[in-house]
Amino acid sequence: MYIHRKTDDFLEQWKQREDRKPLVIKGCRQVGKTETIRHFAASHYESVIEINFIEEEQYRTIIEDDGYSAANIIRNISRIDPRKRFIENKTLIFFDELQAFPKIATSLKFFKQDGRFDVICSGSLLGIDYNDIESVSVGYKEDYQMYSLDFEEFLEAKGYGPDIREEMLDHMVRLIPFNQLEMNIFHRLFLDHCILGGMPEVVRNYLERDTFEGSLDTQRQINADFEGDIRKYLHGLEQTKVLNVYRNLPAQLARENKKFQISKVAHGAKNKDYLGSIEWLRDSGIINVCYCLNFPELPMKGNYDESKYKLYYADTGILVSNLEDEAQEDLRARKNLGVYKGALYENFVSEGLNKTGYPLYYFKKGNSTLEMDFFLRSRDFLIPLEVKAEENRSKSLQTLISSAHYPDISFGFKLSYGNIGYGSRIYSFPYFCTFLLKRFIRRMDELDGFVKNAAK
Repeated sequence: MYIHRKTDDFLEQWKQREDRKPLVIKGCRQVGKTETIRHFAASHYESVIEINFIEEEQYRTIIEDDGYSAANIIRNISRIDPRKRFIENKTLIFFDELQAFPKIATSLKFFKQDGRFDVICSGSLLGIDYNDIESVSVGYKEDYQMYSLDFEEFLEAKGYGPDIREEMLDHMVRLIPFNQLEMNIFHRLFLDHCILGGMPEVVRNYLERDTFEGSLDTQRQINADFEGDIRKYLHGLEQTKVLNVYRNLPAQLARENKKFQISKVAHGAKNKDYLGSIEWLRDSGIINVCYCLNFPELPMKGNYDESKYKLYYADTGILVSNLEDEAQEDLRARKNLGVYKGALYENFVSEGLNKTGYPLYYFKKGNSTLEMDFFLRSRDFLIPLEVKAEENRSKSLQTLISSAHYPDISFGFKLSYGNIGYGSRIYSFPYFCTFLLKRFIRRMDELDGFVKNAAK
């Protein structure tokens, strides 16, 4: 069973470009990179040359002799396996597991200049050190980040087409609440997606069996594979530090103040000694990092403290697999997403925002109670986003909106179990609308809706 991915649509667009460049598809392990590329290649190319640098180590010699030229590499590939067919303008060369042989990235410049064959590389980024590459073909390749299934892809896999998602967006733009049936259906699907996460193997088994049977075992195996990769690609103290950070994620997310504290990771640990570990996990696609703004104002880029941050799992299903057995039962049997002091809500929202292209920022004012979970932006405004586990007053959100100290903020968003609404310059949406926020902001900018409502 093949699950349609947004990457499929991107690959179709890439193929239609006359001047397309070699493509590097990045993403953590198990998000479906290889399967998606194979599915695309089967219907678009007469010949597909697939080389896996982990399983086929002999191909790590293909840059020998005359180096990185396309002609040399093609000659060496055909020398190793004469059955491979290189048909000009009808062949895809697929270099898989790039992290096992990152030097091949240098050849992408020469394949672009040669122009006879399309090239796609895929890698989990685990262990890739671009400092060891002579050239990464800057300007001659295109990078694409792939993630596990987001809620929109999950809805499509469940049979909900683009028309349903467009109706959901229309509800948001027109501020029309969902009826009770719609709320029940989408909340149930949202809960299922939170528990499962978006790893294709987990979702596929769920769709085929129409049950959660085996999902936890699969999630825990993926989690074990993540740790196995850390051991494989890192050594000594760096391996220990990265493992310590990764294993501390659930406990730190369970705290009321979810700011990640390195001092809790190991005795005497200092933030400056662990920045590389945080970056490694982020670049590997395993975690998302949410930085604390110095002050809630535009622009956000560069306006943050890299020593203050929250860490979230890039896939909420992997967080679920790391919960204690008692929390698992509370979540699965009682459908209590409030376990871990709202960590699941925040993690899901961070995941949804990241997958739609938003960098993650939060704010906490010194020792004050003023804090905000996330920030987005429209054309003209900075938008605070509060994630509420319960339907109570949004004191910090209201302060940011109404205070003259924050001139870039005129309204805010609140995500909760509640329905769509607008009041006191706060847009309220159900959690399951997270994946539509970017499109909502774009639509409202086109209509100048934010400007009109901010004046109310």
